[in-house]
Amino acid sequence: MGVQGRVLAQNRRARFEYEILKTYEVGIELKGTEVKSIREGKINLSESYCRVTELMEGWLMQCHISPYDFGNRHNHDPVRPRRLLLHKGELRRLYGQIREAGLTIVPLKVYLKKGLIKLEIALVKGKKIHDKRETLKKREVNREMERALKARD
Repeated sequence: MGVQGRVLAQNRRARFEYEILKTYEVGIELKGTEVKSIREGKINLSESYCRVTELMEGWLMQCHISPYDFGNRHNHDPVRPRRLLLHKGELRRLYGQIREAGLTIVPLKVYLKKGLIKLEIALVKGKKIHDKRETLKKREVNREMERALKARD
């Protein structure tokens, strides 16, 4: 993917819950007050997921963007579906992989790139409980190694 700017929000749980197979950088169709809220960091990706419909449209579902403080009556619905901006070929490929292999698409992070708000989504496969335990063990081993190296210095 391209060079990323300031990260506005991350879905840290996704990396623990899922095995990431491939990532994509996509745009999101937003309203004006949503852009202002996201720039303030008032976005939550924890419960969100992505869908690709039979009409080859990508949607970001259950993503909570808090209403803009100064938006008055022009504010938006906080959890409305938002269209993902992808190429038709990418949509076809994702649709096929979701239907054939039973994979899922989850958002990983929202960031600014050249003044535009971008979303990093990933094609993922769910981890089993023993895979999660393995991930925790690897993380603990890496921490121990870091501590040992710091203590030695």
